[in-house]
Amino acid sequence: MSQYECCGAQILEARGDYDMNSIGPLAEALKTATETHPKVVLDASGVTFADSTFLNLVILIHQTGKLRVVAPSERVRRLCAITGVGDILQIRETVDDAVAS
Repeated sequence: MSQYECCGAQILEARGDYDMNSIGPLAEALKTATETHPKVVLDASGVTFADSTFLNLVILIHQTGKLRVVAPSERVRRLCAITGVGDILQIRETVDDAVAS
């Protein structure tokens, strides 16, 4: 995972698999970002596997009103579609779109 700032927003680029054994670093980074930035952008294009642990984290952070999800991978899109979460998340196609919204 990498992080950087763009136009006052914290951008987190998630890569790899996320389940209950690997979610810790992403959870900490997202929590810290919501405490220090007015907008948090999660670039999920590099997520190769995500389960309910990942989904629960995204929903929790979404409730802060600060989260935008960018270019979710096909696996993440499918998980969101199956659970209906895709309708409530603020999903954008690019980081620029997410920062501007």
